[in-house]
Amino acid sequence: MVNLLLARRFGPLFVTQFLGAFNDNLFKTAFIFLVTFRLRADDPVGAATLATVAAGVFIAPYVLFSGLAGSLADRRDKAAIASWVKVAEIAFMALGAAALALESEAFCLVVLALMGLHSTIFGPVKYAILPQHLAEGELLLGTGLVEGATFVAILLGQIAGGLLSADAAAVVAMSFAVLGWLASRFIPPAPSEMPGPVELNPLTTTRSALAMAFSIRPLAIATLAISWFWALGAVYTSQFVPLARNNLGGNEAVATLFLAAFSIGVALGSGLVSRLLRGRVSVRLAAPAGLVMALAGVDLYFAEAAFVLSPAIDVAGFLARPAGWRVLADLVVIAVAGGIFSVPLYGILQTATPPSRRASAIAANNIVNAAFQIVAVLAIGVALSLGATVPLVLAGAGLSILVLLPWFRGFPSPPADAKRRT
Repeated sequence: MVNLLLARRFGPLFVTQFLGAFNDNLFKTAFIFLVTFRLRADDPVGAATLATVAAGVFIAPYVLFSGLAGSLADRRDKAAIASWVKVAEIAFMALGAAALALESEAFCLVVLALMGLHSTIFGPVKYAILPQHLAEGELLLGTGLVEGATFVAILLGQIAGGLLSADAAAVVAMSFAVLGWLASRFIPPAPSEMPGPVELNPLTTTRSALAMAFSIRPLAIATLAISWFWALGAVYTSQFVPLARNNLGGNEAVATLFLAAFSIGVALGSGLVSRLLRGRVSVRLAAPAGLVMALAGVDLYFAEAAFVLSPAIDVAGFLARPAGWRVLADLVVIAVAGGIFSVPLYGILQTATPPSRRASAIAANNIVNAAFQIVAVLAIGVALSLGATVPLVLAGAGLSILVLLPWFRGFPSPPADAKRRT
């Protein structure tokens, strides 16, 4: 693992994507804290609504432009795209610094949309480039490191966005954007397998990417299963604060502990799966991992029921109770199993696709991911408004994996890519 992280064919990409994911969440969280504790301190409903709008503004480009991003990455050098995207990130973070200084909600929302676009364009690159630079036995490990680091970067960005002042967050974001650009310049070239004109119509590219992804059974199953996992993650992370505060009586630190346990758990599972599968891209662990997630989600429901509510409990008080450790263990188990579940499916996206359409397959996955997350969060909102409790909602979300498990029977292994570098 260390050798791979230090290798030029992987290390610069790893740093570039980590810093980008960190910046996305740093700016988004800093904006939400600015709105909640300053601009709309006397309007909690308005602050909550704006936080939801911010999430929607950030994810909208994934739905609208992922197809275009996939077409671009299939037709141009992926390393060059990464470098230019990071140049754009520096400009966007400069605008973000101005927006935070001016305390302009509208300006901040524009910057969030631009950061969403930046991540949309970079998304197909960071996974589609790996088969060009990694040996076959390294692909699963590299993919796991990228996914695990993404969750850790999200966690650290959210924590930093909550702890830093708006001015300090702007300085950190600008500095990390520059560091990300510098790292991107060391990514080795990754030329297109089939260079040609880039289709610029977002509707056409979106339709083409989705049609290709769902015409190949392994790709279709992998796309739906990955999207289910990200939707589950969106549901869980969006409900950590209500779960900690309303159901367990915990304070903000307890909610942060939940987020940390979940993010680190996914990172651990993502790193572990390559060793469990001995570097081979295979979905043989997907069904068992999905079943573990479902069972842990059910146990989380009963663990919450066994927890005696005590308002304003801190982390020490929470962990002083056996039921608190049980809740935390369930979250970690769900997350570790989630990493084991999802990383090999990304391997399917990378290897079951013709090299000339690999980035488009990743783009199609990103489109479906975004749609699943939006639908899942809306559905959870409806369920909660109808009187369902947060633990019941989380258990139901986990049990939904049972619908997917039969799909993994007889799942064909993708052929090895003869052009993959060794």
